[in-house]
Parts: sequence; structure tokens; C-alpha cells
Amino acid sequence: PPSTPNRTPGCARWPGGSGRPGPPQLDARRVNQYTLTLRAACPGEDEIEERLFVQVTLGQVLRCDTPFTSAGGDVVQVLADVAPRTPLYAVLLQPLGGLMVSGNSPGACCLQKREQPRRQLRNHDTPLTLTRRGLVLAPDNGFDPSKVTQTFRLEIEVMDRHGHNCSGAVTVEVLPSRRPRVTFPEPHWSVTVSEGIGPWEVVTHVHASGENVRYTILAPMAHTLFTIDEVTGEIRSTRRLEVARASLLIQAYNALHSTDHATAMVNVTVQGRDHWAPRCVPAIFVSQVPETVSPGSTLVTLRCTDSTGTDECLHYALEGPPTSRSHFFMEGPRLKVNTTLDYDSEAMATMGFQFTATIVVTAGEQPPWSTRVPVLVTVTPVNEFRPACPNSATFTVPETAAFGSVVGRVAGTDRDYPLDSLEYSLEGESSPAQPFSIDSRTGEIRVMGRLDSQQQKSYRLVVRLTDTHNDLDLAKRHSHLCDVFVRLQAVPDQVPVCTPEVQELRITAGSPGSQQPVTRLACHSSPDGATLTYTIVGGNEDGCFRLERNTIVYLPSDQVKPCTFVLLVEVWGSSGAHRRSTVVALVVHVTPWSTLVPPSTTTQHTTLQKELLVFMRTEVVWHPPAWFVAVLTISGTLLLATLGCMARRLLCREQDQGLMSALCSSHRSRDPGKLFLGKSSWDVVEQSGGKEEQGHPHANSQVGEMGTRPPGQWLSAASISGTGRDYLFNSVTGARRWI
Repeated sequence: PPSTPNRTPGCARWPGGSGRPGPPQLDARRVNQYTLTLRAACPGEDEIEERLFVQVTLGQVLRCDTPFTSAGGDVVQVLADVAPRTPLYAVLLQPLGGLMVSGNSPGACCLQKREQPRRQLRNHDTPLTLTRRGLVLAPDNGFDPSKVTQTFRLEIEVMDRHGHNCSGAVTVEVLPSRRPRVTFPEPHWSVTVSEGIGPWEVVTHVHASGENVRYTILAPMAHTLFTIDEVTGEIRSTRRLEVARASLLIQAYNALHSTDHATAMVNVTVQGRDHWAPRCVPAIFVSQVPETVSPGSTLVTLRCTDSTGTDECLHYALEGPPTSRSHFFMEGPRLKVNTTLDYDSEAMATMGFQFTATIVVTAGEQPPWSTRVPVLVTVTPVNEFRPACPNSATFTVPETAAFGSVVGRVAGTDRDYPLDSLEYSLEGESSPAQPFSIDSRTGEIRVMGRLDSQQQKSYRLVVRLTDTHNDLDLAKRHSHLCDVFVRLQAVPDQVPVCTPEVQELRITAGSPGSQQPVTRLACHSSPDGATLTYTIVGGNEDGCFRLERNTIVYLPSDQVKPCTFVLLVEVWGSSGAHRRSTVVALVVHVTPWSTLVPPSTTTQHTTLQKELLVFMRTEVVWHPPAWFVAVLTISGTLLLATLGCMARRLLCREQDQGLMSALCSSHRSRDPGKLFLGKSSWDVVEQSGGKEEQGHPHANSQVGEMGTRPPGQWLSAASISGTGRDYLFNSVTGARRWI
């Protein structure tokens, strides 16, 4: 029987390569073997029947699709908003053998196995692209959505390497986009609101259909009363509104396609009102609520009235954080507790143990008026739980533990917030029967007395745990008793070791009534840090020595003779009945403080180890700094110079006074030939009877020069008989001056 020709998707070829339909062809993919029955008969003879088997094998065949190779070509319809470079049509999806695809459009190319493709461009008026694999792609920038319809025709030739070819055409029809355009349901509408609307309150809401819609106010460009939300289309007030009228031109547009837009006019009228928002009592609610308040309890009941004086048309709603709305709810005008308020949780601590919310009371009027009542609820603690003892409270301490050593810590717990806020105390005071104490804040147990495992191997302590700061009422506190066991660990006694064990000391006694340290014993025991006990067991019959811990102190007396003491000091480290101790011997030579010790030439030889004693004597010496010495020297020099000048001035003044006395006496006596001297002594004075003094012919010119003479020159005064004139005599130069 005849077979139906195989028709591959997008590509088919009929015999002859003419591109026209022909007789059916063999297709090995569909039928690879045919069985033919042949019958032959001659006249008068029997009919002969034979079979012929025909096998069909694959070969290099090129087939193209009928629509592609038809006269009109294949047609593809796409939307205008298809993405750039989207595959629109496939000429050969899976070519058989080596094929070449060539086209006559820009970007058309050829496909050929193992051969370079050939391109044949015939028309250049299409933005479509033909790839090497035979795919027709949309333009790189996509189609222009503004055009209503667009048609592009692409003529394509397909050729294999054997020269077989088929040609066809593809027509791409670009249809308008099915995307909805941005439109307003109404081109304009009016809104009326009452005055008194506060800033940033919603006045109205506009809505436009479409995709990726955004809103903006076109006119007026910068409005002083209103603004619009770009995404939601809510028109809000920018300040408190008064009576006014405004027209707003609103544009809605597609954020991805700016050419897709629509406009509408909104008229807003702000009119006066005679109504007011509901009035509520209390206007603010602040309260403290214990954490044990049961769900469903009423915290406050609002008493609100509207402008008509009634509360029949009021609506109550709770706004605030999700945590507040989950813990409280409104039932009419009543604020109630929704869930348990657990103070002892970390979530409550992060909120500061406070809830904030707002009750919105709205009146059912047109337009509606609302009042907001702020709410602040503080959760207070309640001491609900008792302290709990630790799981294990047994400690071990060596019997040689020092005073104040830490034995262990009692870690009690308490579930009330703040967690584990406890005080610790021991039942009973510290005593030999209970040589321990506990820190009230940390719970640390410390050693406060002597421990002896031979007397008592363990102690049972009763610790009281008391919670603190877990309730608003500080008097509400819970306590719990816990048993704590302290076991003593026996430590083998060790003989204390002292270095040296024998000492010979010499001291000079101080004044009676004083205390004079002699030496300090250097002893230690094992384990290190154990407390040692010292006592004088011999040689202190007179009571001249005493012990201050490990220091020997001498108490001077009134004795005047040197004396020697041999002291025996016992040292032990434990207080048990079988204590082990060591004895230190001290030979102390005491010299009285008022007795002089004569020099001795006797040398003592001993094999005992002696302790080196260092006596320190402090001498106070003042060494002034160099600047102080320099200042002191200069100051002394200036002082001496000042005193010398003053003394000289005094001597000169006394000399001048004596000279003046002599002159006065000369004028009174006027005795010729008699010389009047002052307080100074003179050796030679001459008298001249009328002879003028050499070098001074004018006597009157010299009068009054005595008061201006230089010191040490005019040393004597005299009167010449017969002349009635006085003069001064200079003993250095021999000159004379008339007075």
C-alpha cells in the first residue's frame, strides 16, 4: 500500500526540490520495509502469486514544511510586548546531515555541517534576525508598542551540501499588546471633608486599573494642602485643614511604560462643622498590673460620648504593636487582658515590662470622627516561687585550711525575675562547733576557725536561701533551708622547721617602759601556709620578754648590770592532741642603756649558727641645693656692703658735725694766733700775719665751699690772727681755702 510522506516540524522537502507538492515519498523513519504481492496469469493457465520485499534505508534527504514552501509562506503572530530577541519561528530545528540555511533579511545566515555558512540578503526592511540554527528572533529592542499593527516578511532559502535546497517565506504579524492600559473608572469626582483634619490624615483615595500603576499630582505642581502617595494613591493633608476648596489633577501611569497613562480631576471641599470628636474619660490610661492577673480581667472601662451626648454610635478599636494587641483586647468600651502576663520571661524583660497601645474611639458620623486614648500598662512582679537548693552540696576542705579560705559555693536557684536573686545565711552563729561563715551575696562558705579532723570529721551546715527583689512588696519574701556538708581532709602533721634553731644575740636595752624588738623567728611548716603558734616555754621567769606572733620583744627594766637570758620558744603548727612541735633556743645578752661596756679582748668561739642582726642608724643631714647656696652668698655680700656703706655715712656725718663746731667756736672767740680744731687731731698749724694764701687771691670766692668738699680732703679749719678770716687746710695737697 502507498505510504504517507513524513512531514517533519518546520521543514519538509518534496521530490525535485521545486517546493511544490508531489507524489508521496519513501520515509524510512515511518516505514522501512514494504511487502509487494505480485500476481501473474496467462490465458488458460493458473494464476501465479509471488512476493517482493522492498527495504527503505535512510539517505541524505531534505524536506521542508508545506506552509513554509507554499506560495504565501508560513505566518507567525506575536504580541507587541514580546521580549527582545525572543525566538519567533524555527526553520530547521534538527537538520538531517549537513544543511545550510540562508536568508534574505538582515542578520540572516546559513547553517552547514563542517562548512562555512552562506548568507543571501535580498531585502533590508525587517528588524528580525535569522540565527545560524535557523531561528527567527525578535528585534534587539523589541517591537514598537505604539503602532497598532506591524508585518514583517522574511524569505529564507535552505540548502544542504549536496546542492539540494528548498525555499520558503515566513510572515511575522505583530499584534497589539494584551496588557491592560491604565484607566480611571471616572474622569472626575468630588470629595467633601470637614475642617479640623490634622496633618497627614487620609482625605480620599484614588484608584486606576492597569499594571505597575503609580500616581502623581500634575496641577497644581506644589500644592500646600495635599499630597498623594505614589504607590497607594492615598491623598493626605499636609497641615490642619480649614474651610477651603481645591482642584487636583491626578495622573496615573505605568511605571514601566511611561506612555501608558491616564488623568482624572478630584475636587476637594473643606467645609465647616458643628460636630466634634468623641470625648472620653480617662483621656490617658496609665496603670500597673501584677503579673498574676487572670485573662479576661478588665483593666479600664472608657466613658465616651459623641457630639450628641450619647455613646450608642461609638466604635472601639485597639491599635499598637503586635505584642500589645496579643496581650489585650477591646470588648466594647472595656480594655481586657487576653493572655497571661508573665513577668519572669526574657521577652517581657526586653520590652521593659511595659505595654503601649492606643484605643481609637470612632463616632458613626459622616465623615467619621475619632479620638485616640493612649494606654501604658506596666507589669509588676509577684513573688511566686520558692528558692531551690542545689543538687549537690557536699564540700571537702583540708584541716589545715587558713582563716578565710573558701570551702565552696552554694548555688541556689529561683525562677522569679531577676533570676537567682538570693541572699544566703547560716542557721546559727560561727563558733568552735561551726567554724564557718557564708557570704550573703555570693553564697561562698569560708573557714572562720580552727579545724581538727581528729575532733570532728565533718560538719552539717544549714543554709537559708531567701529571695530578694522579686515582688513589688519587699516584705513578701520566700526562704528555703538547705543542708550543706563539709568534710575535713586529714593532713599529716609535720614538725615546723626554724632557721636557725639556735641564735645568740646582743642588744642594748632602751629606756624603761619602752618595747624593743629583738628578733623575728623564721619558721615554716608543711603544707605551706599553715598557721604556726609560738610560745615561750623557758628562760622568761622575770617576764622581760614576750611574743608578738613570731617576733620576740624585750621590755627594758631599771637594772644596771649586764645580764644574759636563755629563752626557749616552742613552735607548732596544729592544735590536735598529738601535736608535733620544735623548740628554738635564743641566747640574749642585754647591756643596760646607762652602763658603758669596757672593751673586751676575749674571743668567743661557737659552732652554733647565728642570725645576722643589722642595726640601722639614721643621721639627719641637710644638703642644700646649689642654687640655695648661691642665693645665700649673694644676699650676704649685699648685706655686708649695705652695712659698710651705712657705717661710712655715719662716720662722715660725725666728722662734719665736729668741723662745724670748731668753726663756730672760731667765730665766737676771734682770738688772734689761736687755732680752733674740730674733733680731728692735727699735727702742724701755722699762723700768717697778713700774707695772702697762695693760689687764692680772692677770698670771697671760697666762701661756702666747705659744704661741697670731697670726703677726706678738707681735714682742718683755722683762724688767722689779725685778718679776721677763717680757712680750711687740706693735709693731702697742702692747699688752703678761705671760708
